[in-house]
Amino acid sequence: MLTANKLLAQGQGLSPALLKRAATVELDWDVRQKSRFSATDSQGRQLAIFLPRGQAVRGGDVLVAEDGSLIRVLAAKQKVLRITACAQHGSPFDLMRAAYHLGNRHVPIELQPDHLKIEPDHVLADMLRAMHMMVEAADLPFEPEGGAYGGHVTNDGHSHHGHGHSHGHGHAHDH
Repeated sequence: MLTANKLLAQGQGLSPALLKRAATVELDWDVRQKSRFSATDSQGRQLAIFLPRGQAVRGGDVLVAEDGSLIRVLAAKQKVLRITACAQHGSPFDLMRAAYHLGNRHVPIELQPDHLKIEPDHVLADMLRAMHMMVEAADLPFEPEGGAYGGHVTNDGHSHHGHGHSHGHGHAHDH
């Protein structure tokens, strides 16, 4: 069994040629949110992953094995609920309102400009439909937000953890 205990967020610093040659491992969110798990990569190798406690693995991250080999992580398709505002009667504000109510319930949620994704839950689906949201079951990759204090990586690959940003309005924010 090959052990990997190092993670490069989004393959940071690696050349595209190295990333292209790397083995892959396709994992759903239930596995990727754990810091210790086993998996089989695209080359058929058994992997034992040991990361610092609390470190989630994201699609696009690269694991470094003890022998120096690279394993690119792919977010596997899994059952999710895809939530959108009603095209005929809704507005973008409805999607924001739905995200607020889901966040109040501490539900892992993936935020996209035109939709939300959550893990299947019939009670939440009913609540969202009562809010006039469109809720459809789908098989899609799931990348929930890391949380305000989780040092999450955004879709553009930038980490927003532990440094201030100047937003051009006279003061900095410490993310």
